[in-house]
Amino acid sequence: MAQNDLKERALEYHIGGKIGINVKTPCAKPEDLTLAYTPGVAEPCKVIEADNELAYKYTNKSNLVAVITNGTAVLGLGDIGAIAGKPVMEGKAVLFKKFAGVDAFDIEINETDPKKIVEICKAISPTFGGINLEDIKAPECFEIEKELQNAVDIPVMHDDQHGTAMITGAGLINAAYISGKKIEDMKIVVSGAGAAGIACAKLYKSLGAKNVIMLDSKGVIHTGRSDLNPQKMEFAIDTNDRSLADAMREADMFLGLSKPGVVTAEMVKSMAPTPIIFALANPVPEIYPDEVHAVRDDAIVGTGRSDFANQINNVLGFPYIFRGALDVKAKKITENMKLAASRAMAELAREPIHPDVLKMLGKPDLKFGRDYVIPNPFDPRVFAIISAAVAKAAIDDGVARVSDFDFEAYKKSLQSK
Repeated sequence: MAQNDLKERALEYHIGGKIGINVKTPCAKPEDLTLAYTPGVAEPCKVIEADNELAYKYTNKSNLVAVITNGTAVLGLGDIGAIAGKPVMEGKAVLFKKFAGVDAFDIEINETDPKKIVEICKAISPTFGGINLEDIKAPECFEIEKELQNAVDIPVMHDDQHGTAMITGAGLINAAYISGKKIEDMKIVVSGAGAAGIACAKLYKSLGAKNVIMLDSKGVIHTGRSDLNPQKMEFAIDTNDRSLADAMREADMFLGLSKPGVVTAEMVKSMAPTPIIFALANPVPEIYPDEVHAVRDDAIVGTGRSDFANQINNVLGFPYIFRGALDVKAKKITENMKLAASRAMAELAREPIHPDVLKMLGKPDLKFGRDYVIPNPFDPRVFAIISAAVAKAAIDDGVARVSDFDFEAYKKSLQSK
């Protein structure tokens, strides 16, 4: 699509906003008004006052997520402010509803002080069953997520961090499976030490990775540097490597969350056999897949773009981790819930690809392998498989409010939808 045409169509698409509110109960006659508002509405108010947990039964709390931003790190646009970020937050609400049946309200906050943001979110938290933080810059996003989760009894997740981590984690699991490598033996290079880069590195360590080299705009994060914040310090290593070229030698995986074009063909040549290259700078990646394939025929390559194989798309993560969390009334999202999502994605990708996906892609012979290590977001099985895995992990971790949980019955109920 030509750039001018894209601009015009996108602006037209967004006229009036992308989301609205539907009424689920009858409201067509006086009797309905009696039940919907006064005096009937007093009855659920009284039972909720006596037991706050009944808000999950008598209100939309059980299926409602707040999508909250302050607009300081919006997509590839940067610090554009809260109101300018609203179309993105509305888009997030569209994806929540379309892919997982979750209702979402977008809330844009004109505030940059992390402590004040936490207080604002805490004050409105009774309305919601979960909070999805979005497009808040690092390092403030780390403090906000941690402090807010400690302050409320509903799940909080900063998707910019954990969505990317869960999906690239699934890709890592399957790439290791294809190459016959063990994650604990792999050398992993992460270019970009922002919210997503740090979250990805943490999840890879949870999967067993022991050798993770992280770079920021100044180069390799090593123990000799004195300019590191606490989040980066966690990944400081004792090494003589200083540049990306240094770090890439014999690397098994490259994860790019940095800038276009920073990876060269020579760097790719220097990597270990069957290298994994997830170049996620958008819209121009750190290196294009065809540039990789020109020098390596054994590489597994993914980007953030839909026009190449192995798209790292966060829509595979956030709708389903919240679906599973909401359905068991979880109090938080644990590391095991995120790992469960990654493992479920990886296992699904190894299954025969759904006929609907093959038809949509126009690739009838596509199967699990280097060009398909992550499930397609439009695979109808994703909804049930990932959501159920997350819900079960919440139960296992003891963070769910429900006690009588039948995993197979729950999974079947999702499949029926």
